Amino acid sequence: MAHLAPTGVSSVLAAGTEQVDPSGPVPQLVVAALIGVVVIIVLITWLKIHPFIALTVGAVGVGIGAGLAPEKAVTSFGNGFGATMTSVGILVGLGSMFGKMLVDSGAADRVVDTLVRRSSKAALPWTMALIGALIGLPMFFEVGLVLLIPIIVLVAKRSQVPIMKIAVPALVGLSTMHAFVPPHPGPLVAIATVGADLGTTLAFGIVLAIPVIVLAGPVFAHFAARWVDIPVPDLFGSRDSDPAHAGREARRGSATQDTASLPGGKSDFTRVISEPRSPSFTVALIGILLPVVLMLAQAIREASMPDAAGAWVGLLDFLGTPMVAIGIAAIYAIVFFAIGGGMDRSAVSRSLESALPPVAGVLLIVGAGGGFKQVLIDTGIGGVIADAVKDSGISVLLVAWVVSALVRVATGSATVATVTAAGIMAPLAHDLSSPTVSLLVLAIGAGSVFLSHVNDAGFWLVKGYLGTTVGQTFKTWTMLECLISVFGLLGVLIAGVFIA
Repeated sequence: MAHLAPTGVSSVLAAGTEQVDPSGPVPQLVVAALIGVVVIIVLITWLKIHPFIALTVGAVGVGIGAGLAPEKAVTSFGNGFGATMTSVGILVGLGSMFGKMLVDSGAADRVVDTLVRRSSKAALPWTMALIGALIGLPMFFEVGLVLLIPIIVLVAKRSQVPIMKIAVPALVGLSTMHAFVPPHPGPLVAIATVGADLGTTLAFGIVLAIPVIVLAGPVFAHFAARWVDIPVPDLFGSRDSDPAHAGREARRGSATQDTASLPGGKSDFTRVISEPRSPSFTVALIGILLPVVLMLAQAIREASMPDAAGAWVGLLDFLGTPMVAIGIAAIYAIVFFAIGGGMDRSAVSRSLESALPPVAGVLLIVGAGGGFKQVLIDTGIGGVIADAVKDSGISVLLVAWVVSALVRVATGSATVATVTAAGIMAPLAHDLSSPTVSLLVLAIGAGSVFLSHVNDAGFWLVKGYLGTTVGQTFKTWTMLECLISVFGLLGVLIAGVFIA
């Protein structure tokens, strides 16, 4: 039982990552790999083909170009796709359901409102960074962004604090969690692809995220507010004017009210939740942290007591298995967030059902990335790349960051960058210690958010919501993404010096 827990995500893929005999001469393999990556990038950026199709075409093309028979190339891709979906797909689906329950039940509102109400003006940037990180733990980036924008606008308007001091920390908290911390699809597929331990990666990711959020969030926000001094956009007069929020409140039959101020110089910048059955702050926070605590507990047990035995060890390892931990969180959300918050059975059913369609595209991209990885391995290209990196003397962590960053800049997709870089770097993980493999995942995650620009949907979402010009968006959003990436890389390289 102790062996199963750390490999809950990656065990399905681990057997398929052994190096094999090359399917052709080394020059042919290198050319096939380079052309394949270029084809993927061109299909996504120039022809605007969906990344799932681009990765599929590129992966099968690489297999054939490297010397595999066409049917073997297709089989290799299918094996990698299936293994990745087996290990990652379930987690993404459960995580999406949990996030939907968090939003629809009002639990997310409760956490945000409680934290903001208790903050002074000086503390608001730090509070917004914490809110962005908490919302970023269970939610996909786009969902978290849509949820955060009304909060950012309203808090900035009522506090009279420059909007960049509010927006930058919140966006940094959200984006950092998306890049470094499971159960987001990017870190999950990287963990599965390179065979990293999920608990160790989760622990490292949270530790790394703290200084990154501080430096790229509240600290950078001080300068961003000087560079880009813009008025608060008139998007939401109040959170109740947000159609989605107002509709949810109307369905629940709840009433809201605003208050002016609280004692001690603190201001209530947002509404007071008055629904009698709304999940409390404690209940909501427990739900958000529950899967993290379960997986971390298992990882700590294995690191500190690897030879321990007994019923409690088996139970702890079982509860810390990623699928079980996130599944428990989803059930907790249904019981304590939704039903406990006043949603009837039909509303719960609709909410859970609506959670899955938005992640279908992400799952296909993740699966195709796993297929691409398997083709690289089965052709022997992965082994060639691994040997080249070893002989170069360059840090594996730096190479992983560079590969991920290049694909990110070219395609504009953090997920595509992560799955592509993880596939390329997977053979290198064989000769690395378990902690170093976890750092490899974080290096890939750091590279995947580098230099967001005009080919990234997130760039235009932030620009449109905050009402900035293209130049102002580069000075704020693009800059904060670069800071997350570079500070993340520095943290990984520093940790790599002390971790063998």
